[in-house]
Amino acid sequence: MPRTKITNLPDKPHIEYEKRLWEEGFQVVAGLDEAGRGAWAGPVFAAAVVLPSDERICNLLSGVRDSKRMTARQRERWESCIKSASVAWAVGSASHTEIDAIGIVPATCLAMQRAIDQISNPPRYLLVDYINIEDCSSPQLSIPKGDCQSLSIAAASVLAKVGRDAFMVKMDGQYPGYGFARHKGYGTALHSQAIAELGPCEIHRMSFQPLKQPV
Repeated sequence: MPRTKITNLPDKPHIEYEKRLWEEGFQVVAGLDEAGRGAWAGPVFAAAVVLPSDERICNLLSGVRDSKRMTARQRERWESCIKSASVAWAVGSASHTEIDAIGIVPATCLAMQRAIDQISNPPRYLLVDYINIEDCSSPQLSIPKGDCQSLSIAAASVLAKVGRDAFMVKMDGQYPGYGFARHKGYGTALHSQAIAELGPCEIHRMSFQPLKQPV
């Protein structure tokens, strides 16, 4: 399937990509998305979601959207629905250390591969939000704004976001003063001020601006 360029986004994610693949014989189709790619601190999370090949899944997950278009309460509410309605799901991550060592794109691919590897019945086809997973043997389709179009990808975006947010709330207790529970490690004025006052902590990504030191 060719890479698709999207100009008009639907009001809510659908299963047209999944249906096309089911009809072609790919019964185990996983949607993948990440959370935390642009943050200054903490890991990048990724989730894989395999939905049943049944059009009724659209009704069961009628409130699922791109996680950025949902409130924290909505994400937490729909997280359990996604998990119970899915054939399989998994969440993987790559640490801030791995991000600094190999770069954010390879680390994102690593987190996605770790999620895929946890699914006992390996996906036969992958629908991925925007990127191509490097060194992946499974056929895949990179979909720009995929979390706005594919229900599998949107569901994965919710699981990745909820999982990462919970992790960063926990880090807020371990590294007080940075406001991780509020901004989840992203680049806000509060976060920038905390770094200026306290310096970076152990989970900051030292390869990211404004933490990266000039050569």
